[in-house]
Formats: sequence, structure tokens, C-alpha cells
Amino acid sequence: MSAKVSAKKMLAKKKPAKKLPPPRLPTIPAEELNSAQQALVDSIRSGPRGQATQIRGPFAVFLHSPDYGQLAQQLGGFCRLKTRVPPRLSEFAILLTAKLWRSQYEWFAHVPHAERAGVTSQTIAALRSGRAPKSAPKDERAVYDFIKELYLRKRVGDRTYARLHALLGDEGMVEFVGILGYYVLIAMSLNVFRMGPPEGEPLAFPEG
Repeated sequence: MSAKVSAKKMLAKKKPAKKLPPPRLPTIPAEELNSAQQALVDSIRSGPRGQATQIRGPFAVFLHSPDYGQLAQQLGGFCRLKTRVPPRLSEFAILLTAKLWRSQYEWFAHVPHAERAGVTSQTIAALRSGRAPKSAPKDERAVYDFIKELYLRKRVGDRTYARLHALLGDEGMVEFVGILGYYVLIAMSLNVFRMGPPEGEPLAFPEG
């Protein structure tokens, strides 16, 4: 399949997965936000994500605890947009995290970011299916091996560490692990509170 075919189109060809149950947290309408919740929305939109940011997915969760949400969204803004990790490797890592947690919204939200950053459709399809992305560049395969070993062993061996460290250095490695941790936090929040993609969007992973 050509790399020009978007991952979203490939996903649409799959049989639809079972629907998510209803969210466990109610949607808070914009006109019903209290002062702390409105301050959180303002902070999200005035930060690196921009004014057009939609308050859904993890942000809709954060509204139910705005003090916590303020801290979490600041960390997220840094992890996604301000680290020394190249965006292509960061988004690759986020997609693999979404796959490992079967986090429907996280996958939905980050496939477009990954495509724009340069992750190919073949690689995205491989991650979604649980296959090693054999056609991916060496740096993406180093990220893949690091994350898979970390999940399998709860540790990372010297050889695996050295491969990624050669690309990122000390500061980048610290930030990379921070990216992994933040998007696990997001995946757990989305899964526990059943925050799925918008109505009509296909689910990436089986439910039930």
C-alpha cells in the first residue's frame, strides 16, 4: 500500500469495533464552567496547543479536577511540544503507547500528528496491528525496541538504552521517558473514564 494512503482511510476499511460504553464523567457545558474550570480552559488554549484546542478527551477529564488539570496540562504541553525529542519520534512513541494501552482516543488524536511529523502510513498500520514496523527508519525502530523492552521487562538493558541515547543524549532521554509516562497517564485516564473518539469515528482497537 502506498505511503500516501492515510492511516485514517486504512482504519475506515476495517470492520467497526464494538462501541465504547458511555463515558463515566458527564460533559460540562462551556456555559456551566466554574471559575477554576474556565481558568483551566484558558490556560490550555493560551499555551503551546493554541486557541483552537477542543476541550475533549483528556481535557474533558481534567475539568472535573481543575487544580490537578492545570498541572497535568502544563506537563503535557511540554512533553508534546517542547522537548528535545524530534516530533516524529515523539509521536511514534505516543502511538505505540496508545496501542499498548488500547487507548481509543489517544490513537485517534495522535495519528494525524504522527502523519504530519513524518511517520509513514505503513508504520502506523503496523503499530496498530501489533506488528514490529520493519520498514520504519532505524531511529523509529530504536524507539520501538526501547518501549517494548521497557513494557516487557520493566527495565531497559544497556544495549537498548545506548541505541536511543546515541540519538537523544542525556537530556533527551530524560524527556523521552517523561513523554512515555505522561501518555500512559493520559491513556489510563481515557480508558478508566471511557473517553472515546467523537461520534462516528471508527475505533482503532477491539473493545470488550
